[in-house]
Formats: sequence, structure tokens, C-alpha cells
Amino acid sequence: MTLSTTAASAPVPAAPATLRDTPTGNALAFAGRVLIAAIFVLSGLSKVTAPAATIGYIESAGLPFAQAALALAVLVELGGGLALIAGYRVRLVALLLAGFSLVTAFAFHGAIGDQNQFIHFFKNVAMAGGLLQVAAFGGGRIAFHRD
Repeated sequence: MTLSTTAASAPVPAAPATLRDTPTGNALAFAGRVLIAAIFVLSGLSKVTAPAATIGYIESAGLPFAQAALALAVLVELGGGLALIAGYRVRLVALLLAGFSLVTAFAFHGAIGDQNQFIHFFKNVAMAGGLLQVAAFGGGRIAFHRD
């Protein structure tokens, strides 16, 4: 912490350079990680509870190796989502989830002429954007492993 002084006063602590350097900023970063991870954790859990439906959806998109894709999706969504919440390797996990979001946007929601698919496509793009912010600026100090 740096101190600033003026001729008429005693030294006072300098203000943090950014909100990120404050307890409030760290709490906001943690809350943001939890909120963005929630969709991945819930989606991963839904795949675990209804694997046949997920395999059918993967096959309907014309992708090969549906069972392997299901296993990979559960690993990325549950593992990545929980790691993001815990604050474990946040920058790396955020990059992985951002890439996953973009791949799934194009693989499953590319028919943007359909209003529903349009919304899902850009939801995935927006999630990737938020995750890239986490990758660029970190996940705050409330974490098991700070990058």
C-alpha cells in the first residue's frame, strides 16, 4: 500500500488503483464466477441424469462418437464449472469453458434463422465473452489457487 501526503495533513492511504484491488472487487469477482459457472454445473448435472436424451441430441446434430462427446461434455461442464466456483486455475478453466461455449454454439445452435437457436447461439457467445474477461483479468483473491 502506498501513502500519499499533503502539506496540511498526515499521511493517508492511497486509494486502490481499481475496484479489483478491494474486498468488494474480490467479492464481486467471486460472485461473477459462481453465476457464470452455474449454467455449466446445471447443464452437466442434467446430462448425468438424462444421458440417453443428451446422446440423442448429440446424434441429431450429426456429431460422431456421441457417448464420448457426452463424457467429455460432462467432464468440461461439471469439472470446469466446479473449478471456476472453487477458484482453481481460474484463467485456464475460463479459457477452456470459453472455447467449449463457442464450439457448442456452432455445433448445436448454428441455425440462427430459428429465433430459439439465434438466442442460444448468442447466449453461448456472451458466456464466452464473460469467460474471456475472467481469463484476462483473473478471478479475484477468493480462490483455492490464484493464477
